[in-house]
Amino acid sequence: MNALLLLQTVGEQKGTGAAEWHVWGDYYLANPWCLAVLPVGICLFAWGRVRAGRAAARVSFLPAAALPRSWPQRLTWLVATAQLVALLLATVALARPVRANEQRTVDAEGVDILCAVDRSGSMQYPDLDPKLNRLEVVKQVVGAFAARRMKDEVGAQDNVGLLVFARYPELLCPFTLDVDALTGFLKSVELVKYEAEDGTAIGRALAKCVAVMRESKAKSKVVVLLTDGENNLDDITPAAAAKLAAEAGVKVYTILAGKFVYQPDVFGRLRPMQQELDTTDLELIAKETGGRFFRARDEAELEKTYAEIERLERTPREERRFVETFDLYRWFLEPALALYLLAWISASTWARRVA
Repeated sequence: MNALLLLQTVGEQKGTGAAEWHVWGDYYLANPWCLAVLPVGICLFAWGRVRAGRAAARVSFLPAAALPRSWPQRLTWLVATAQLVALLLATVALARPVRANEQRTVDAEGVDILCAVDRSGSMQYPDLDPKLNRLEVVKQVVGAFAARRMKDEVGAQDNVGLLVFARYPELLCPFTLDVDALTGFLKSVELVKYEAEDGTAIGRALAKCVAVMRESKAKSKVVVLLTDGENNLDDITPAAAAKLAAEAGVKVYTILAGKFVYQPDVFGRLRPMQQELDTTDLELIAKETGGRFFRARDEAELEKTYAEIERLERTPREERRFVETFDLYRWFLEPALALYLLAWISASTWARRVA
């Protein structure tokens, strides 16, 4: 392999010609119009080989019977072949073959996105999908959203973190570009197990998100906060947390997920009720921080919600393209000169009398 790289380096030199006509792979012709010379050259070569002067040079009094051919006579075709190949190689050299090395650079400032997911007891209800509870559906949709943001193929990936909350918030996964790590943490999220942990502390959760975001150096900081209920713990109100987020430059998108409100009937059994929740706090948070509020009543609406957030939070990027060319004409010109010189020497020596 080292020998191959050395041969390529010797045969190439940095050029200024543009890659006009694509030939194959990284190879182009800078002056493809020069190939028009080839048919003219072949015609002139053929005319020179069959012109009438050669017939006039024949000696008429030699016997008509065929004489044994010497080795110079048998090899005389090599002279014409060398001249023709030299003409072909010289024409290709005039067309200026080049190897193009194209490079692309992307300047982009990624977004730090913190996904805050409610895991309170009410996330057990199966109204987003009849086969799965709310939390399982949310985990699937959030996981797909995070993977898309972290696997950007053009080099503008976003750092994504995961925070869960009920009565108390907990940062499960700090900002990362490791999709497997984040999805692994997401799969481990479970509903609260003890009543003392249960609740919907939206204000506490958002305040914790702001504290995490203060450590971020990204220019764009986004929180996507999902819950299925109203705030029911006021030691830190949603309004106060929204003010903290706005002061820290954190944009918050809020999502209320769930189709029904579940309440006990006269027998104490939980029943789905067609009752609208109070969305004032979530709308206030979104408005105060420059985000948006979304309502998702089933899995399809939830997927559309995250797709819309993804569209709104496009990472600004600038792509630059740089093409560097290397001249390859020496690969063709030097063999052409060598062949032509060899043909000239041959025609002047051993092939002179039989050409």
